[in-house]
This record gives sequence, structure tokens and C-alpha cells, in this order.
Amino acid sequence: MKSISNIFLILIACLAVIVFSSFKTVDGHVLSALEEDADLHSVIVKMDSVYFTAYNNCDMVTQAELYDEDLEFYHDKGGLSTSKQDILKSIEENICGKVTRELVEGSIEVYPINGYGAVEIGMHKFHNKQEPDAISIPSKFITIWKQQGDNWLIARVISLHN
Repeated sequence: MKSISNIFLILIACLAVIVFSSFKTVDGHVLSALEEDADLHSVIVKMDSVYFTAYNNCDMVTQAELYDEDLEFYHDKGGLSTSKQDILKSIEENICGKVTRELVEGSIEVYPINGYGAVEIGMHKFHNKQEPDAISIPSKFITIWKQQGDNWLIARVISLHN
């Protein structure tokens, strides 16, 4: 009976090694073994930069061009917004000249969504100009990018804040 228990423990240990060898760690954090497409990653990082440069500079025209008409914006505190025009109006009234976004360097992960576009996952911080001494805590975001020809549009956003 004891030898069967030992064999069982060895099998469990081997299974654990196989499962966990499909993961990699960065700075002590376990990441999925999904592989990123380097070219797609570069494109989405560039699009993130284009969008948030417009966001930080209150360029409402560029922001409007980058949002899909069928936009869904999920905010952990504000709920779901599905009106592109309402989202743009809210940004113009509540963000412009008041808040800026800073990407946490190196935090962006990008994965393809076959036949649709890509998912971007990352961390960013927001700085409130009305509270310049406030500490900005990084928060997670997920953006679903829809590819239409050579154009990329923001179709879905999940914005999580601490």
C-alpha cells in the first residue's frame, strides 16, 4: 500500500512539473505561456500611444476616429457605457485639461484574436492635475482592438481602478 502511495505522489509531482513548465515568470509573477506576435505587439503599442496622446491633449477628433461605433466601455466604478458619443462627451467634460494617463512601461501584453483583431492588457496610472500631490496607483486595463483593413479601432474597454 505504501508503494502505491509513493507512485501516486511521484505521478502528481510529474504532472505538476509538466503543468507549471508551460508557465513563465517575470519578476516573480506567473504569466501564461501564450506567445505574443512581435509585429502585432508593436502595432498595438503604437495605437495605444496614438490614442492616449490624443486623450492627454484633449484631441477629441482623433479619439472619435479611434473608437468603434459599436463601442462598449466597462468601468469598474462607472459601469457599462455603450454610447460612443456619451463617452466622448464625458471625456471632454471630465478629463480634458484635468487628467492625464501614463502607461506603466513594459506592462503591455498583446494577443491576436483570429479574424477580428487583438486584445491588449496592461497597466497605467492617471494623474489628476487638480490634485498634483496625489499618488497615482497603477491599475489594469484591457482593450479589444478591431482591425478593419489597415485601421485599428477600440471596440471594447475594461478599465479597472483601485
